[in-house]
Amino acid sequence: MPVPTVVLNIVGLDAGLLRDFTPRLRSIGEQGTTRTIKAAFPALTCSAQASMVTGLPAADHGIVGNGWYDRESHEVRFWKQSNQLVHGEKVWETARKRNPDITCCTMFWWYNMYASSNWAVTPRPMYPADGRKIPDTWTNPPELRDQLQGALGTFPLFNFWGPGAGLASSNWIADASRWVHDRHHPDLHLVYLPHLDYALQMHGPGSNEAADAAREIDELAGSLAEHFMDEGCRILIVSEYGIGSVDGATAPNRTLREEGLLTVRHELGREYLDTGASRAFVLADHQVAHVYVRDPDDLQATRSVLEDIDGVDRVLGKDELAKFGLDHARSGDLLLISDPRSWFTWDFWFDDAMAPDYARTVDIHRKPGYDPRELFLDPGISMPKMRIASKLARRKLGFRTLLDVIPLDTSLVKGSHGRTDLGEDRSPILMSSHVMNELPDEVPCTDVRDVMLKMLEP
Repeated sequence: MPVPTVVLNIVGLDAGLLRDFTPRLRSIGEQGTTRTIKAAFPALTCSAQASMVTGLPAADHGIVGNGWYDRESHEVRFWKQSNQLVHGEKVWETARKRNPDITCCTMFWWYNMYASSNWAVTPRPMYPADGRKIPDTWTNPPELRDQLQGALGTFPLFNFWGPGAGLASSNWIADASRWVHDRHHPDLHLVYLPHLDYALQMHGPGSNEAADAAREIDELAGSLAEHFMDEGCRILIVSEYGIGSVDGATAPNRTLREEGLLTVRHELGREYLDTGASRAFVLADHQVAHVYVRDPDDLQATRSVLEDIDGVDRVLGKDELAKFGLDHARSGDLLLISDPRSWFTWDFWFDDAMAPDYARTVDIHRKPGYDPRELFLDPGISMPKMRIASKLARRKLGFRTLLDVIPLDTSLVKGSHGRTDLGEDRSPILMSSHVMNELPDEVPCTDVRDVMLKMLEP
């Protein structure tokens, strides 16, 4: 019989925060095992999670970032959810080869839709034709959605991402995980808790806000872990990456536009990136950025332009991508790595009045890059909550309106990730309630899969 194992993915938890602010979680590792993780590259949510569940680098599982550019459809694909996008055998599939009766629940880990796990829950808003975004989840089996919402209420989507991001979403995920586990008792249960990530990006790892968030996740995750241990489960706690302090952002798309390599369209008085017409453009993703170059003859010129930008630490070509485990068809023709104190923004306009209409909104799918500014309300808006309430009221009445409350100021962001060389204190962690002396001091992210399998063994 397998030993029930619960994997808590506490994103952003690093060695320094563990030592200073999370005594309940730290005690689990002190009684069992504590190690650091050699972060996957790029050190991003989707890439790291795919490496943990497959044991493969991005070159093999294909998740080269939180998004990529589809060269055939000329579409940016960010934060997609189909599990079939992750190539390779998943950890629960490997476990079933050893024991066909093993069951698994994947709770809010990314690429959760249509996974072969027995139970799955992931955020999936409803988008009616009138422009509203309504909180909801996708579940397997389908009836689990109504069961969870009947017991816990609707998933608080606007506390999961955006200016309202906070503890409420992690609380709901924890409660849903407990609800599923108490009724179905999966052998392997993967739980994603995002709370700490918000304060670290907004305020930086050395801030009082980050310390407070670490204490809050310590109480939440510590209580959840103790509940599962009381039920006879083993606990594995992991994190995907550490977050470093940043002072500002770099906008390589503006440089490409200045050089005539990036093309925009003008629609309704605003500018929009035309990816298919651009000779080169950058898909920004925290501290890394994929560069897609349409014509190979432009590759060297594009590289030379990007290498001269302040805030760009390295430009990797195809040969270097292979060395970094990123040689995949979805990757850009070049990859940028930012200076440790900087991050990449997707911005391509020169006049804020010409920014696309979605730039000041929470819109994770249309923006050609990740945008941490979505965690903030624009400080230039007086009484922003009243403005939001007014716009939401108009939407309920059937009017279309733009929820444009997000700032364009990149200096608000104080933490970022993507690099893997942030120092010992910023190393992601691995802790187990089970003694595993055979593990090295630094466990490669791709080996987390094997740790899970080992913990299932009697």
